Amino acid sequence: MSRRVTVVTAVHGPSAPFLPDAYASLRTQRLADGWDWEWVIQEDGETDRVRPYVPADDARVVFRQGRPGGPGVARTIALAHTRGAYVKVLDADDQLTPGTLARDLAVLEADRTVGWTTSRVLDLLPDGTTAGFPGDPQEGPLARGVVLDHWKRNDFLAPVHPATLCVRRDLLTALGGWMALPASEDTGLLLALNAVSRGWFSAEAGLLYRKWEGQATGQAAHVDPAERAARMAVAEARARALTEFGWTYPADL
Repeated sequence: MSRRVTVVTAVHGPSAPFLPDAYASLRTQRLADGWDWEWVIQEDGETDRVRPYVPADDARVVFRQGRPGGPGVARTIALAHTRGAYVKVLDADDQLTPGTLARDLAVLEADRTVGWTTSRVLDLLPDGTTAGFPGDPQEGPLARGVVLDHWKRNDFLAPVHPATLCVRRDLLTALGGWMALPASEDTGLLLALNAVSRGWFSAEAGLLYRKWEGQATGQAAHVDPAERAARMAVAEARARALTEFGWTYPADL
């Protein structure tokens, strides 16, 4: 029987035209024998704007709709339709680089004490060029707590990008999926994951992060000081509570 990694994508009307590029990046992925991917696309809403961009002739693609609640809600409700042991995030406007899924799976299959993986990111600019970032950590394991420590010291900037997460499905569901926040829901998940488990960073670029005028992180509401402070406070409080409770993954660690 084929083993699966589930790629989860939240999408809304403005980002739907980028789905074919995301799909093309999925089709470049080559996995080890006995493995395959499935793609669960969850619309944040129930419109007629997304379906035309969803691949119609690939049995590995699942499309669902639901009432709007933001990308975190869309991704979390998509978990009801996942069958893979691992869940990989892919935002509708981003693209995986060749080999990304295979690298993620190799790490997670080799070491059960690693709960999640991340990778280097390249910005995909409107003219098609890419740009990297300084300050990435070295390739290798990320100890529990290091993400929160860095995030607090660097004005809420995490050392790794949550849009590159590949997570053990049981760990993801145990934490309740993505946080119920209007933004930074993926950062909140990243902090919670690192509070209870070791992670991994791959120094090879695993994601092209599209920069465009419609992306959520470019909107004025995203940087509203009062809301931003509230989001960060809730995300930090959850991570610290998990640390204080002493829960770890795996449980017999």
